[in-house]
Order: sequence, then C-alpha cells, then structure tokens
Amino acid sequence: MSTTKTLKLAFQNGKGKATSLTLANALDNLETDKIKDAMSKIANANVFEKDGVTVYATPVSAAYIERTVTPVFDDSEAVKAADAE
Repeated sequence: MSTTKTLKLAFQNGKGKATSLTLANALDNLETDKIKDAMSKIANANVFEKDGVTVYATPVSAAYIERTVTPVFDDSEAVKAADAE
C-alpha cells in the first residue's frame, strides 16, 4: 500500500471559470494564512495566461488530497519475463 499527499489550490480564471494548481511536494500542515498569502501572490503576479485569459486570477480554496493505492495483485514481473522470452 502506498499513500501520496498533494496540495490542491483552487482558483477562478479571468473569466470566472474554475481552475486549479496541484503541488505534489508541498509541506504538510501549512498554516491557512501562508497558503492564502501564497495563492494571492500567484494571482497578483499575473504570469500564467492562456489564450489571453489569466489562469489563476482569484484564489478560491485549498485542500490536501490524500491518495491511497492498495494493490490487489501485481504480475508485471511475470509478464515482463514472458515477453522477454
């Protein structure tokens, strides 16, 4: 079993549509104020744009997302060996 944790930052773009930025190696348990401040800096930097629309215009929310993978079976090595023959 393996578990990964990411930090998902949700924004509205310049047209009011939902968009997000997911950080794979974010520190655990960051303070709310630090995350809000970082999101505001991203929005105010105005450096992410697509087709003339600001991608991360307005900070909306942030959440840690945990994903757990529990293998049921793994025959990948046997399949590799069979393919090599």
